[in-house]
Amino acid sequence: MKKIPRLLTDAAITVALLTACFVLCLLIQTVSGAHALIPAVFILGAFLTALSTDGYICGMISALASVFLFEFVFELPYFRLNFTVTDNLVTSVIMIVIACITCTLTTKIKKQEALKSQSEMEKMRADLLRAVSHDLRTPLTTIYGASSALLENGSGLSGVQKQKMLQSIREDAAWLTRMVENLLSITRVDGANVRIIKTSTVLDEFLDAALIRFHKRCPEQEVAVDLPDEFITIQMDALLIEQVVINILENAVCHAEGMTILCLKVSVLPGKAVFEISDNGCGIAKEKLRNLFTGYYQAENLPSDNKRSNAGIGLSVCAAIIRAHGGTITAENRKNGGAVFRFILDTEEAPDEQ
Repeated sequence: MKKIPRLLTDAAITVALLTACFVLCLLIQTVSGAHALIPAVFILGAFLTALSTDGYICGMISALASVFLFEFVFELPYFRLNFTVTDNLVTSVIMIVIACITCTLTTKIKKQEALKSQSEMEKMRADLLRAVSHDLRTPLTTIYGASSALLENGSGLSGVQKQKMLQSIREDAAWLTRMVENLLSITRVDGANVRIIKTSTVLDEFLDAALIRFHKRCPEQEVAVDLPDEFITIQMDALLIEQVVINILENAVCHAEGMTILCLKVSVLPGKAVFEISDNGCGIAKEKLRNLFTGYYQAENLPSDNKRSNAGIGLSVCAAIIRAHGGTITAENRKNGGAVFRFILDTEEAPDEQ
């Protein structure tokens, strides 16, 4: 089913370029009489068709149609096909050969670009797999060790020791749950054919749900919220954007050392909603800003204590989700200290009755 729209697009491009070349040749013949330019125009049309479409079919059709139009309309005798004339035959053969060569070269170039893109995607997935493997090893080891100790030596442990082990198991299990949520989000937005199902979402209700989930994970962290007074609805996948907000907030909790203030602000521009999550912590190291949303640095920069974070992969998820929504996401350090993450989504006008 996905090939049909592409075939229709290629057909439309072929027809449009042939029509443009035909009209241009008519103008050349009528205005200047430079008959020698007409084959060059048709060759250019076949070249552009081969360059703009997939495979060989449209390029060859364009070349054959160009030969037909050139011989039938612009060569004597007019409105008759006559390949007995040597010049006509040579010109037609040259046009077809050039079209074949062009189709072959452009097809090879497109295949090389596709292979390069696939190679880059495989590298990204390999890097992501290494980061995830590094992340999962520590909590799984902790869960296994604590549960084994409870099963084998539970009777010899005090109540406080049991409570600490169970607390550790719960924290690591919660962290693994968040990691799995991030990975599932990646599978939803990864790939070139991703389709995000957007629905009209009321901003206030959406942020209430996101902050409730965040406070369940980080109950001690307060978030200062600054929202516009007007009623705002946004076209988005609410669950995915909620994941973005929570990931960025958790990133600040886990990495913004010295943070005392965490703010979530939403402002409105014409047709846009701007989300800003800022803190007054230690900021972001300059060497990390470039690859902040790729997750490549995460495996080398994991904290060694219990204050682990899935921030690296989480920010990768954020960037993928926002791009899939047609928005933009950036991060920068604040002049007065701390960092600010900013992403922009399209809004929709609320009807008068609302």
